[in-house]
Amino acid sequence: MWGMQPMSPAPDDAVSPGQAALARTDPRLPLHARLREVIAERVRAGEWAPDQPLPAESTLVAYYDVSLGTIRRAFRDLVEEGLLERRQGSGTFVRRASLTASLFRFFRFGTAGDGFPQSRILSIARQVGTQTITSALGLEAGSEVLHLHRLRLYEEKPVLVEDIWLPLPLFEPMERIGQDDLGDLLYPLYERTCGQIVAAATEELTVDVATAGDALLLQCARHDPVVVIDRVARSHDATPLEYRRSRGLARTFRYRIDLR
Repeated sequence: MWGMQPMSPAPDDAVSPGQAALARTDPRLPLHARLREVIAERVRAGEWAPDQPLPAESTLVAYYDVSLGTIRRAFRDLVEEGLLERRQGSGTFVRRASLTASLFRFFRFGTAGDGFPQSRILSIARQVGTQTITSALGLEAGSEVLHLHRLRLYEEKPVLVEDIWLPLPLFEPMERIGQDDLGDLLYPLYERTCGQIVAAATEELTVDVATAGDALLLQCARHDPVVVIDRVARSHDATPLEYRRSRGLARTFRYRIDLR
């Protein structure tokens, strides 16, 4: 159960699978740190889906032959590191990245609490990735990728133009989904159709001017200033899952940080 190997009665000197896993870790580390490594490796291997709770603490105590305190210390460390999250009354789960509203740190559409932009997929097709794209996705030069061209709208007004590149064959199932069925949020779709969980992302901001394509879609003048946000999204094992470039008008851009 829960992805564990079944345990059958064994002689007193036999080693259980859980104990064997711990034995492969660095014995110089404290037991809770060794257990953290073992559980983290199972998370990175995709053993548990985000909607599936990890085994109960009592189950893990028996499986690894450790104390309840050791289990709880390992879980606490993994929660602090962002691999796991606790849900009140439900248990401990693999953590998803919370990136849905990240662009609101930089762009302002309407007033706070008015929801998030809707999406309109303009095209989806395979293409040979440029060096920038393949490098961001950790692919060999000239590799084929899946390209999504997307327009984000707020109250029917265009606010962002996005190009999204996904590695193949990892995201082949996305090709079988109709453009009208992709919806406003892609990360839950990656999980449902491709089994890929976005756990973290890195974003980089630069400034550019609107291209002819930007001007057409954003309803602005060519060469109007735009802010560009490049994002590389990754899985729990740091595999690149998505390279995304979002372009929005600089006049909607806001940046604020509190320094203490």
